[in-house]
Amino acid sequence: MSVPVVAALAACGSSGPSSSTASGSAAGAGGGASYWYLTGQPGEGIRKGAVDRFNAANPSTQIAQTAFQNDAYKTKIKTAIGAGQAPTIIWGWGGGGLKSYVDASQVDDLTSWFDENSDVKKKLFPASFGAATVGGKIYAMPCETVQPIVLFYNKTVFDKVGAQPPQSWDELMALVPKFNSAGIAPISLGGQSRWTNMMWLEFLFDRIGGPEVFQAAFEGQKDAWSNPDAITALTKVQDLVKADGFIKGFSSITADSNADQALLYTGKAAMMLHGTWTYGSMKSDGGDFVKGGHLGYMNFPTVTGGKGDPSNTVGNPGQYLSISSKATDAEKEVAKKFFKTGVLDDTEVKAWIDTGSIPIVNGADAKIAGSEDADWLKFVYGVASGAKTFAQSWDQALQPTAAETLLDNIAKLFQLSITPEQFATNMNAVTNS
Repeated sequence: MSVPVVAALAACGSSGPSSSTASGSAAGAGGGASYWYLTGQPGEGIRKGAVDRFNAANPSTQIAQTAFQNDAYKTKIKTAIGAGQAPTIIWGWGGGGLKSYVDASQVDDLTSWFDENSDVKKKLFPASFGAATVGGKIYAMPCETVQPIVLFYNKTVFDKVGAQPPQSWDELMALVPKFNSAGIAPISLGGQSRWTNMMWLEFLFDRIGGPEVFQAAFEGQKDAWSNPDAITALTKVQDLVKADGFIKGFSSITADSNADQALLYTGKAAMMLHGTWTYGSMKSDGGDFVKGGHLGYMNFPTVTGGKGDPSNTVGNPGQYLSISSKATDAEKEVAKKFFKTGVLDDTEVKAWIDTGSIPIVNGADAKIAGSEDADWLKFVYGVASGAKTFAQSWDQALQPTAAETLLDNIAKLFQLSITPEQFATNMNAVTNS
């Protein structure tokens, strides 16, 4: 990806939400397009609603939609694209995955289309185009919401043990034995999904060494993962594992099932580092946990002596829709009409805000007033817009092969089966230019 990952969003979220099972609907007889996206409420319902509204307004050019769980989708879409059988509209996270499609000529260049439809481009957060851009050209339509990663905590559990939210890494480590002695897991983690573990490293790399540390690895600089600040970050996360900071059995807990969220809202765990998309599912599934004011949230704590700006965040600067180069001209026209008239229409914008999300639409903050989630939305908007650097999630910034190696090694790091130095050696082998 030619656009620096740290430039993906500085003013406006690693992988995303999912659960449930695949579902689909047939295209209309008059021709149309196909669209694959992720399951998991509330996002799945909002995506389906946008397509349903478009289909109702365009009866002769329908979009057939199919939803997949997060991890299954990553495998399915890669296989379909490689076989030349991708859906017309490809949902994704931009970054390295998009670059791999571009390099293989599997998605269309949309630069001239955006030039001709400047009203569409002006509607969206300008910086959301960073992860949609490869070699100075736009290959995807930014959509949906900005999704920083934040530290959630259960206020009731904190009150129970007389603790305050950690403002520093040292304070967080000091809370670990306090919660463990009270029979409460300090931190919930769906470690089987691997990308959930990654969030801890993303923040530690940033807080200790600044965004330049991962940027160097992203750019393929020789032995970038062996940077002393990187080794310090890798060591600190293993210190947290060794201290029983994460719930026992975290390596067998999946994020797709939302089991990690349930541990937080049922009071079995005190904290959880996760994407802002989980707010909506905790609100819908957690009883009075959210509405009753029991959910706390904050940006990631500082690390004493660290070089990273405390305002920095990581996550998804948006989600992205590309058009398969293998689609017919008619299918591509349907997709572009959907981009112009269906994506982030007023109904969709309201729906995202109603679920506690910030859509990547300019002026979205003005629509927050009156929302029952106003405090949360102001917090998310503040984190995103106030971040000096908003880095894209590593597994989306890196190209797929390197990302898979990354996730495998992160799992091993958290299972204490490799050392920080071994992690660095393994990663240098796949990112060194």
